[in-house]
Amino acid sequence: MMSDLAHPEDAFMPLARSERSALAPVLAGAPHRIGRVALTVRDLGAMSAFYSQAVGLELMEGGADVARLGAGGTVFLELRRDPAARQRSAREAGLFHTAFLLPTRADLGAWLGHAGARGVRLQGAADHLVSEAIYLSDPEGNGIEIYADRAPETWRWNGGELEMASDPLDADGLLRAGEVRGWTGFPEGGTVGHVHLQVGALEPADRFYGGLLGFDVTCRYPGASFFGSGGYHHQLAANVWNSRGAGARLQPSTGLTELELLTRPDALDAIRARLPTEAARSDEGGRLTLADPWGTAVSLLPAPTRS
Repeated sequence: MMSDLAHPEDAFMPLARSERSALAPVLAGAPHRIGRVALTVRDLGAMSAFYSQAVGLELMEGGADVARLGAGGTVFLELRRDPAARQRSAREAGLFHTAFLLPTRADLGAWLGHAGARGVRLQGAADHLVSEAIYLSDPEGNGIEIYADRAPETWRWNGGELEMASDPLDADGLLRAGEVRGWTGFPEGGTVGHVHLQVGALEPADRFYGGLLGFDVTCRYPGASFFGSGGYHHQLAANVWNSRGAGARLQPSTGLTELELLTRPDALDAIRARLPTEAARSDEGGRLTLADPWGTAVSLLPAPTRS
């Protein structure tokens, strides 16, 4: 399931700007949504510049050891400098990609035009039926997805499981859609839509992210599980395509350091109730931090109320 611009991960009417709000109730009302993603990096300057210039994020806070980037006043990405960190292997557990969700198809087309003009090296793209997606990597090998969703009413559910695919992307159509808008930076209303992980085995991932954290398994691919909350196609995914049998990543290492979830208070209470008494955790100031089976820190914070 590959094309010239295809990717082995994860209706056909484009989203108009007036449809920006179509996904807002889905994401805002979900028991979980992505907060910020923290990466350990070796070259903070180069990494910060890449996410600013190539992805379009705004540098919101910068220092010698930490940079925080985002848009619309919200931090999506935290880069933590550690020059002693070893370079993570692509075969290890950790991050597969951070997926930045743009509000409309026109925004995605505008970003694609921007990437071409800047000479950003793309690694693949696909039509996933629920979304259109473009893939690349940052200078230290962390995967990135830039995508736009199709309207939820076009998604096809079969017995509780969502139909997704990796069909060829209509790149020419995207570019035409983007010409109307042009790229001026990461748009207001964009966010981190999902995070895709590499894991050593799917069964422990299903137990942790599905059983303990309470995500629904919305789709299964060969070697991958997709976890959704509140009717969204997926806020998290896990695969073993490159990492089957991997154990916990040895630290210090580049790559994913912490995944933050904004969790509805009732869902957070339910997770606390399900936690085994012997589970390793930190629970301070309302922030519950757990380690997944591969040692990735997953921090759950009470989600702020959205109007």
